[in-house]
Amino acid sequence: MSPYIQSIVGLVVFYIGLKMFSGGMKSLGNIDHLQWFLGSPYWMFLGGIVMTLLWQSSSLSTTAIIGLVASGALPLPGAIGAVLGANIGTTGTIWLAGLMVSDGMPQGTTRQIALVHTGVNVLMGLGLLPFVGVIARFVMKF
Repeated sequence: MSPYIQSIVGLVVFYIGLKMFSGGMKSLGNIDHLQWFLGSPYWMFLGGIVMTLLWQSSSLSTTAIIGLVASGALPLPGAIGAVLGANIGTTGTIWLAGLMVSDGMPQGTTRQIALVHTGVNVLMGLGLLPFVGVIARFVMKF
């Protein structure tokens, strides 16, 4: 099979998997015992970081977040906090992969790029986190 067809089949299978995962998250409905966590953008920010580090996929984290918002279990400010955290979690996978998979921490130009990527995402996440309520009100207008 040609590499092009393999790539297309892989993307289709990935898309189907994400749709199935999202549907499963939507069926969760209301999770009353986690409202203290889900209702706080700051806890969701940390949860987004941890979730992405564990799953090593910000796409999967974002799909889960969208499914929870669609089911009504997660308020929009918490979702925005979680997405900001998932962005930072993505950069953490760079460092974890360096430690666990390759020869250790990135070196040279690779390390500089990883530091800038991590730094920009951390600054953006921490800079926007106090304004998630304002951002949520703005987004709800559309």
